[in-house]
Amino acid sequence: MQLHNLLSIQHLEDKNFIENYNVPLYSIFLLDAGAHYSVNFVKYKTERKSILFLSPYQNLKWLCPTSSQIKLLQFHGDFYCIEYHKKEVACNGFLFNNIYLQPYISLHKDKFQEISQLIDKMEKEFEVNKPFSESVLKSYLQLILAICSREKNDQLENHFIQQSKSNELLKFQDILELNFKKERNSSFYANELSMSLSSFSKKIKSQFGKTPTQLIQERVILEAKKLLHLTSKTIKEVAIELNFDDEFYFSRYFKKEVGLPPTHFRKKVGLSIMAK
Repeated sequence: MQLHNLLSIQHLEDKNFIENYNVPLYSIFLLDAGAHYSVNFVKYKTERKSILFLSPYQNLKWLCPTSSQIKLLQFHGDFYCIEYHKKEVACNGFLFNNIYLQPYISLHKDKFQEISQLIDKMEKEFEVNKPFSESVLKSYLQLILAICSREKNDQLENHFIQQSKSNELLKFQDILELNFKKERNSSFYANELSMSLSSFSKKIKSQFGKTPTQLIQERVILEAKKLLHLTSKTIKEVAIELNFDDEFYFSRYFKKEVGLPPTHFRKKVGLSIMAK
């Protein structure tokens, strides 16, 4: 693939908004004002400058017009594999691919300006397209991801100091990580925490903005995407690992949640360098 197919930088205004944004690329939206949108049908509202991170085939829907000027940076996994570079930038499972954390970071003016300038430098380098451009572009991208990972970590530490999660919610995350491949019923997790289903559902919804069912489904799909992208396992092998009765049921489940079957997802997103 040529560089222009693996990386793109755009400037968006209201007239350019897509009703449902769902692409095979990692996407970073830098917004200079508040915005109202949903990611995988969970609603979010920001009041000031922010940066939003989406993984391939996460559904984004703009819920109302905004005055925000938006810089959109997109890259394919063949250009920059976030799993392969996890030692340099711990963004996989933090900025991207985390079902428990909000997908955006609020930014102060100075941090917004720093990231905006880096994107501008990438755009300029991309247009020049010298023989060494790809390595320079990757360095800029890695710097953006490192800055955002640090910023998000600082914000989370401050949040936890002010408002720590309950033991039940922390236990739920641990139980879900251990059991999501076999247990996809909310009542199982409520029983594990010795809570009524109603009380359990209210606590989860209050903390994460998602129902237990949504979190369970998102965790299964996240693992399915990981196996399809980072391994060369067949669709049948992925289905077996995730405890589906057969690959056809798994394909229907995946298509319902993602919008396309696993074979098409793998074709569009590609096999990672980790699988080769």
